[in-house]
Amino acid sequence: MKPTLILPLACCVAAAFLVAAKPKGETLPPGAGEKIAEALPEKAYAEPSKKRTVLVFSRTLGFRHASIITGKLALSEMGRETGAFEAVVSDDLSNFEPGKIEQFDAIVFLNTTQDVFKGSDKPEVLQQSLMGFIKGGKGFIGIHSATDTFYNWPEYGEMMNGYFDGHPWGAGTRVHIDIEPGKAQHPLVAMFEGKPLEFKEEIYQFKDPYDSKKVEMLLRLDPAKSGKGKNPKRKDNDYGVAWARHWGDGRVFYCSIGHNHEMFWNPKILKHYLAGIQWAIGDYDVEV
Repeated sequence: MKPTLILPLACCVAAAFLVAAKPKGETLPPGAGEKIAEALPEKAYAEPSKKRTVLVFSRTLGFRHASIITGKLALSEMGRETGAFEAVVSDDLSNFEPGKIEQFDAIVFLNTTQDVFKGSDKPEVLQQSLMGFIKGGKGFIGIHSATDTFYNWPEYGEMMNGYFDGHPWGAGTRVHIDIEPGKAQHPLVAMFEGKPLEFKEEIYQFKDPYDSKKVEMLLRLDPAKSGKGKNPKRKDNDYGVAWARHWGDGRVFYCSIGHNHEMFWNPKILKHYLAGIQWAIGDYDVEV
């Protein structure tokens, strides 16, 4: 439990964040700052090997999740509170330009949707720059609708291990998510202590090039123990939720949890994100 002194401070932090972020028509839910402050990990998941900078990017050209602003605050404060990284929250496409992108150790696509480089006068250059950044040894973290992004860029879909194909389990559906068998001690899911996750959250199904055998699968939905899904399409009942992989010399971590605001003040989910970010930026090694 965090000291109660941190809660008034959370209000100031949230207010400062709102001014700095200047969101258009986006507001934090009541009490979000306090809830996030209470849920934040108290220390880095692994000792940072050096100062780290992470770009948090959330541009959308399709559906825009209301929880984006909550996720921005949670990730920013998690980096600051734990000392694991400094978050640069920006949708400025110039950050992806060759040379400039190298200031970052990893990039988070937080609930991005559709062709997020559209509008640039050189989208192909930005694509090449991002892919070169990752393959060259940097990190990429996708949260929730990062898989609802770049349908016209096959290499991105291959890297992410699939594209969004609907969400049979809606935001108000009780879901049951299991740790992949044999993975309970894996550092990326050890915070769940071998226990399944149960809460209300929107959970995706994926289409090609989805293949759970090509990645280190970490979390998977059990449809039989979850609320009834609307039009689940996969006959194999393979509904992966979180996974990790190497891509070239880089590291890619994806978790589809992040639709509902409260996911960003769930202590174990925040630890899961932190573990994924720190693995992606290279602060510790695990077998994937």
